[in-house]
Amino acid sequence: MRIARDIVRTLLRAPGRVAVVDDQRAWKSWRIYLAALHVAREIARTTDRPRVGIMLPTAGVYPVALLATWMLGRTAVPLNYLLKADDIAFIVEDAELDTVVTVEPMLEMVGGLPDGVKAIRMDTMSFRGLPPLRRCARRPDDHIAVVLYTSGTSGRPKGVMLSIGNLVANVGQCVERAGFARGEVLLGVLPQFHTFGLTVLTLLPLTVGCLVVYTARFRPAKILDLMRRYRPTAFIAIPSMYNALLNARSATAEDLASLRCVVSGGEPLPAAVFDGFLERFGVRICEGYGLTETSPVTNWCLPDEHRRRSVGRAVCDCEQRIVAPDGTVLGPDAEGEIRIKGPNVMQGYFKRPEETAAAFDGEGYFRTGDMGRFDADGFLYITGRIKEMLIIGGENVFPREIEEVLNRHPDVHDSAVIGVPDESRGEVAMAFVELAEGATFDETALRSHCRSELPQFKVPREIRVVEALPRNATGKIVRRALTAETGSAASQP
Repeated sequence: MRIARDIVRTLLRAPGRVAVVDDQRAWKSWRIYLAALHVAREIARTTDRPRVGIMLPTAGVYPVALLATWMLGRTAVPLNYLLKADDIAFIVEDAELDTVVTVEPMLEMVGGLPDGVKAIRMDTMSFRGLPPLRRCARRPDDHIAVVLYTSGTSGRPKGVMLSIGNLVANVGQCVERAGFARGEVLLGVLPQFHTFGLTVLTLLPLTVGCLVVYTARFRPAKILDLMRRYRPTAFIAIPSMYNALLNARSATAEDLASLRCVVSGGEPLPAAVFDGFLERFGVRICEGYGLTETSPVTNWCLPDEHRRRSVGRAVCDCEQRIVAPDGTVLGPDAEGEIRIKGPNVMQGYFKRPEETAAAFDGEGYFRTGDMGRFDADGFLYITGRIKEMLIIGGENVFPREIEEVLNRHPDVHDSAVIGVPDESRGEVAMAFVELAEGATFDETALRSHCRSELPQFKVPREIRVVEALPRNATGKIVRRALTAETGSAASQP
């Protein structure tokens, strides 16, 4: 497999170089390669199935397991250990897995594997001695390298099939867009079962020859310590992580001075966090865009071309267009669905041919389900999700617009807006808010704030306070959970 050969070539080019640092150890390049040979031998001994599950923490063991799987020409199926047990069991069954590469803490976290599924425990392996050397299995570029299951925010998880060619293309697109080179240091805390953690924080540094520093849990004090010790040049996180760093009292501008590339993704970056980082640390957080189905990166806004609220221009070889509901391709500043075509776009959904066919239009563009617009210079702005769009009195309303207004109020830490039925208008907006530290909930004041910035029909009919908004593993708010529990999701004082 080409991606495995690329990684092995980089590892053996400088075998004594420290390639990965995690919470447990520093991994020199030769040790990653040797450990992968050991794990590959165990996989070959344990199963002959074409797909192998991987359930590991964010650490150096993850690329070892990936490389071992690909050396054998198998397909890796990363498992999200934060899912409920029945969802994990569904994925294991759907992917037809009988073997999972894991460690004991992961097994304890999920309550064990489903019956009949074998565990290859990396924490019990010594990696001593030299197992038989093996050539990386040859597979065509359309061979499926990974099946990444979506988080299930709109129903049962479904497997996104990404080929060798998809992953190689997206690594190259990221390198070209952001100029990554040997000698860079990436700091990684995003889970590696997530597409961003897999491509940008695992495959990219291993292929290019960067040092990547992992920590399995996000703790502001730990992140700041790693920044001081390793002086990373790139940090990629989600908005809630940046907010936590902004509120860390010990953080200084010098701690973050080495960073040249600071990217936020997963959900909109609140203006208060962006402004706070720039004012306190002199660091401009740039937003990016992508989906599991696009391997994932499609847009990346760089510091020297920053435009507020834009996710930047498309990466190379990635065609994008904005399309109206009737299929008309729209011009600058017109809002419509974002559609994407390129070598990084998935091969389809695993065992779901009808859903795969429906995901592409007649010209081969992937229907993202996201709404957006381009400005005159080709910078993309995300405005909402088609499925989350509210229709209030015949007018289209996107939750994100209302949430951005709520999030600008000093008493609001974060918010989520859903639609609820209304006899006269068909639907009205309902908001849930997390309060800022020390703030007191005042629904009247928040509704007044909304009226000052929004037309009346967009002002939430009701605003409730919650201790914590429901989020998935990458920190994205799961509005569906609120929709399902509008009567009990929030507790009002």
